[in-house]
Amino acid sequence: MSDAEQPAESRTHDHHDHDHEGPGYATPQAAIEEAEPERTAYVMGLHVGQDVDAPDFLAVVDVDPDSDTYSEIVNRVQMPNKGDELHHFGWNACSSSCHMEGLERRHLIIPGQRSSRIHIVDTKERRDPELTKVIEPEAVYDHDLSAPHTVHCIPDGEILISMLGDADGDLPGGFLELNDDFEVQGRWDTPGEIEMNYDYWYQPRQNVMLSTEWAAPKTYYPGFDLEDVEDGKYGQRLNFWDWAAGTVEQTIDLGEDGLIPLEARFLHTPESTHGYVGAALSSNIIHFHESGGEYHAEPVIEFDDREHEDWDMPVPALVTDILISMDDRYLFGSNWLHGEVWMYDISDPSNPRKADSISVGGYFGDIQQIQGRDLVAGPQMLQLSLDGERLYWTTSLFSSWDNQFFPEEAENGSVMLKADVDPRKGTMSLDRDFLVDFGDLPEGPARAHEIRWPDGDCTSDVWQ
Repeated sequence: MSDAEQPAESRTHDHHDHDHEGPGYATPQAAIEEAEPERTAYVMGLHVGQDVDAPDFLAVVDVDPDSDTYSEIVNRVQMPNKGDELHHFGWNACSSSCHMEGLERRHLIIPGQRSSRIHIVDTKERRDPELTKVIEPEAVYDHDLSAPHTVHCIPDGEILISMLGDADGDLPGGFLELNDDFEVQGRWDTPGEIEMNYDYWYQPRQNVMLSTEWAAPKTYYPGFDLEDVEDGKYGQRLNFWDWAAGTVEQTIDLGEDGLIPLEARFLHTPESTHGYVGAALSSNIIHFHESGGEYHAEPVIEFDDREHEDWDMPVPALVTDILISMDDRYLFGSNWLHGEVWMYDISDPSNPRKADSISVGGYFGDIQQIQGRDLVAGPQMLQLSLDGERLYWTTSLFSSWDNQFFPEEAENGSVMLKADVDPRKGTMSLDRDFLVDFGDLPEGPARAHEIRWPDGDCTSDVWQ
């Protein structure tokens, strides 16, 4: 049944009765009201696919406008090995465990996409984090898994990581679970529940998890080949899981409307079954929701391909990231190839209404330079302040794909940019005074990918 049809008692949860003794916030509204403005950002930095002989790193970025080092990388934690391809990362604990006394949001779980190595970084000193543990890839391969991607803290202090391949980099993928001591607990799913994997989001009050699909690591590691899409080597399905049982209950094949469905987001309110997925290659936003005991999905936003003189085919927008503001009012997204970051009003989840966009970087961006720094790739990974008033983004997608579509990204390095958002008016404006240049580092230029805040953010916190 739909959210509106659910009886009141089915939409409640004893989580409301817990005192807020642990990490995070009791509700999404509490996150908006109680969180201080972000002053520090953690950003994935990497050198894979560049002519730089150095390991990847966690960058500590100053985002405090009152600081003398505003918009600068003020510290870095280098990984002990080269070639990891740091990509996505997450926290050991979030608001889904806010009832657990003594648990802290303190450790970052940082996987290597290519190495399958998992790093644990202690952020007790926010500006001076410390690498405290490394899980070597053999411990991952033992469970016939590889290529870690999305990291979510799950209730009771454990960590769940989506894995995109088997131990050989082929299919199927699955999920790896770590305990609260950062030891490999084992495989969370039963092998064979899914073939392809990528991102996931869980909504525990609805007993549901959604996972999306990219491809086998051996398919996407070398770069993008359109023939692989035609041969069915890239995903187009949404998998809805029974969260408690760890089994797939429903699969929706999106067909041509949903080629390469990547980032998945439920609304933050735990009573909701509504959410969105960005279908990268189809350049569509898919809205999903539960009704009549099953999930339904349909495209609600479509971005047209565009002609470019250097391409022998129309250029897709390539929607590579989406996120939802903490108040569930706006959906933000990035069109990496076109060079656009956008926001839609989703007050009516089934009928998004465009609010604003910024054309920057990429093949078609109106803005191609900031503070004298040439921009190359379009907006990619996004992060929003908890109050919804500042949107940040980086520009690297994946090393081999960067080199294929924007080779100058390897030569010049990535940038981190920011827009000021007015949620009341539904507008965005580029902050030309904010520029973090990952091309200006001692070892040489670096790429920049996912962004996290020390006090939680719109793409990691989940509520029971």
